[in-house]
Amino acid sequence: MKFIIDIIKGMFVGVANVIPGVSGGTMAVSMGIYDKLLDAVSNLLKSFKKSVKTLLPIFIGCGIGIVLFAKAVDYLLANQPFITAMAFTGLILGGLPILFKRIKEGSKTDTHKNTAVNVVIFIIFLAISIILPLLSASGDANDVLSVSFIEIVKLFFIGVIASATMIIPGVSGSLILMILGYYFGIISSINGFISALTAFDISTLLHYTAILMPFGIGCVLGVFFISKLIDFLFKRYFTATYSAIIGLIVSSPFAIFYKVQQESSMAGSGVLAIILGIILLFVCAFVTYKLGEMSEKQEEIKAEE
Repeated sequence: MKFIIDIIKGMFVGVANVIPGVSGGTMAVSMGIYDKLLDAVSNLLKSFKKSVKTLLPIFIGCGIGIVLFAKAVDYLLANQPFITAMAFTGLILGGLPILFKRIKEGSKTDTHKNTAVNVVIFIIFLAISIILPLLSASGDANDVLSVSFIEIVKLFFIGVIASATMIIPGVSGSLILMILGYYFGIISSINGFISALTAFDISTLLHYTAILMPFGIGCVLGVFFISKLIDFLFKRYFTATYSAIIGLIVSSPFAIFYKVQQESSMAGSGVLAIILGIILLFVCAFVTYKLGEMSEKQEEIKAEE
């Protein structure tokens, strides 16, 4: 029964990782599996059997959640791009209060904090979040990602970066993918892989496998190795690290609207779509904020224990 429950919890984490603005790490905290997830990853080599037993149902659920919700996101972006972009923006904005609270609390014990340096870091990453989508002006969107040596290497490193950020509560790995210009391509490749598998189209299946495998390997290695670097940065340079994260997140609505506009023109959005978009923005912001509050309370309870 516990195995099934962990699969269900993993599904929620998987769904969160597909939605730009929703943190898989925050969802894991809310589901009560974040600590044991990190512990299993950290002690994989020391306690291999125990760690695999812990990780297996969560990873299975995560995979199911990603596959199922990738189809929904693809449909929404194709049919309601403006409303979907507004919902994503709301999910991002709703997480900012918790991030600001964390940086305020963390700065009290940060011995390496330097306000001027933190402001510079914030501006640099703010600019990166705006410039990177512009550089990928050709768009990856629903275009099929190519299979070449350079692209495979890029996908591997994109996977490393995305997975490393996915495990940080408050940071969305899929949002980082969108800023880097690979979100739509990965979602399209996942859906293409499932369609090819269903139709038993071997050649198409091999094509998407060649795209998703290096990305998947990068994700696994990112969780196990780069996460340790991020943990080090949080312990030694907390405010500087969060300044970089907030810089990326604050400017990310630009990346979302720019990339969604590239993917599906929003020029025809009517008055009803605009009204629904505004409503969804506030609703999604509220949902993310409440999720953040829940994770904060659970962390406080853990600390008291």
